[in-house]
Amino acid sequence: MPLKPRVTTVLLVDDHALVRRALRRLLEDEPDLCVVGEASDGDEAVRAAKRLRPDVVVMDFGLPRMMGGAATRRILEAVADTAVLILSMHSDLLYVRAALDAGARGYLLKSATDLKLAEAVRDVAAGREVLDSRIVLPSAMSGAATRPLTPRELEVLRLIGRGKSNRQIAALLGIAANTVGVHRSNILQALGIRTTARLVLYAIGRGLVSLT
Repeated sequence: MPLKPRVTTVLLVDDHALVRRALRRLLEDEPDLCVVGEASDGDEAVRAAKRLRPDVVVMDFGLPRMMGGAATRRILEAVADTAVLILSMHSDLLYVRAALDAGARGYLLKSATDLKLAEAVRDVAAGREVLDSRIVLPSAMSGAATRPLTPRELEVLRLIGRGKSNRQIAALLGIAANTVGVHRSNILQALGIRTTARLVLYAIGRGLVSLT
């Protein structure tokens, strides 16, 4: 008697009920995939992930009150074995990088006419990374070329995202303003970002800066 395939459990996160319904239909046509829950914003997603402990979270990036990067980070802190797959209208490379750096295992665009969501869910559940074919990260932003930010750099980045100047950051952290300038330069280089404005967008996308 043939063995039944292992069922992969999925949590759907999107602020539009019609989108969640469409995604549920896509996935539930597959015998090895099971949607165990839904959420409409980042906070609800974190609570649902803790309760349901799904194999995969399929999540929009532009969620109310919490961007996808922040939700990804909080979900993975609570449920380390879960894989997060971002499914978003946002193709901005900063958002893609923010999601991946927060720990997402994949990033797909909703606008794909041949969206192979079930295949992507299986891939991330198996530990493979998935990136939409239309998204091309510059070499300076690719996973192989960048490096993780240090705890101090993350601290500086969080304050940059809150609009603090080098002098203000120096006073808050008890370091020299010149040192802050060095950290800022290193952060830009590590992330492949050229301007402070784009750096702020990255910080927001990754969830280092609260939108509330």
